[in-house]
Amino acid sequence: MKLDPWGAVDITDYSKLFDEFGIAPFETIIPEIPNPHLYMRRRIIFGHRDYQTILEAMKNDSPFAVMSGFMPSGPVHLGHKMVMDEMIWHQQMGAHAFFAVADMEAHSVRNISWDKCIEIGINEYVLSLIALGFKSDGHIYFQSKNPLVKDLAFELGMKTNLSEMNAIYGFPGETHVSHMLSTLIQSADILQPQLSEYGGPKPVIIPVGADQDPHIRLTRDIANRMRMFKVEPRDGYISVRARVANKLAMRTIADRVDGKTKPYAEHLDIYDNDDMKAVESIVREVEVEHGGCGFYQPASTYHRFMSGLAGGKMSSSAPNSVIALTESPDVAAAKIKKAKTGGSITLAEQRRSGGEPQKCTVYELLMFHLLEDDEQLAGIFKECRDGGRTCGKCKALAVELMSNFLKEHQEKRELAKERLDEFGLKI
Repeated sequence: MKLDPWGAVDITDYSKLFDEFGIAPFETIIPEIPNPHLYMRRRIIFGHRDYQTILEAMKNDSPFAVMSGFMPSGPVHLGHKMVMDEMIWHQQMGAHAFFAVADMEAHSVRNISWDKCIEIGINEYVLSLIALGFKSDGHIYFQSKNPLVKDLAFELGMKTNLSEMNAIYGFPGETHVSHMLSTLIQSADILQPQLSEYGGPKPVIIPVGADQDPHIRLTRDIANRMRMFKVEPRDGYISVRARVANKLAMRTIADRVDGKTKPYAEHLDIYDNDDMKAVESIVREVEVEHGGCGFYQPASTYHRFMSGLAGGKMSSSAPNSVIALTESPDVAAAKIKKAKTGGSITLAEQRRSGGEPQKCTVYELLMFHLLEDDEQLAGIFKECRDGGRTCGKCKALAVELMSNFLKEHQEKRELAKERLDEFGLKI
């Protein structure tokens, strides 16, 4: 399976991602999550990398961050809302929040003008993000206006080569250099929350669709390469190995860790101490003191894609497949009324054999966005499957709830225009 961050990816078997790309199933850690988001409860978020680091930070009330963003290339829609919802939930759980408008990616990949990037970025994405509840202690920025991100991308480029880029992204020979650079800018976006300007190294969660995993894998690899030291468990001891020779830093680590230490030219062995987390914390602290980054590998969650209303994948390039957060409730209602359902061909057959809510795009709207009550949703699922509910009834409910949501959201978007200065932005 090939995952393409810039192309159309239609994933039908998410379980393959566990084996092919090393993504871990999310459902096993749900019981540990306080007040889990409905995407978590309903298994819409299906996979993760290293979410345990985020859980630990939440439980210990220690610093962590959430970061995501969008390329400003079209109308903001329900698919974008999913990522925004996940960001806002993590911000409410205590995360330091960062939102990037990926204008450098849009300019280099889609040839969208800088002025258009600003217009779309603010009028579509930023206003909806604020309207959905993003708090003003979070950061919203444009890549091209962020010197920290651009400087960090330059440093990350020294740890990356063209062969690796081609292996991950499959860039053809005619791919221009700025397109390739945009991938490093995104890696810098992901690692920026760990810079000293924002309090230094900390766990960072990146909520994404599975098609964005190539960016996550690249950034995790680069984050490792940016480290000065590697901490490894061995048989009966812990070894700290230098990626960059620094004898003073190694001596400082030896002085601070508990247990007996045995120094070598480029590594330090620690005995009578099996607390990997404590050793790693000290090593990271010393690394930063000596000019290193101390980056954590970014954690990530992966959510299922919504189906398009007409079937297939939801896509901005197929307007009838998607509901934009800026379109009128009447237009959205018309799309829902024409949406593909999991019902039978005739009412009599529906009553006799039941429907297939798991294949119904209208049921997806209820599950992903419109119904907060899990019991009510489960009741609709059972009633449909048992033949006691018609498609018209679900469509009428979805139309009512979507119309109410869009009306309220668009009113909040108007109010958000008056709050842009809180985020250092203006129309």
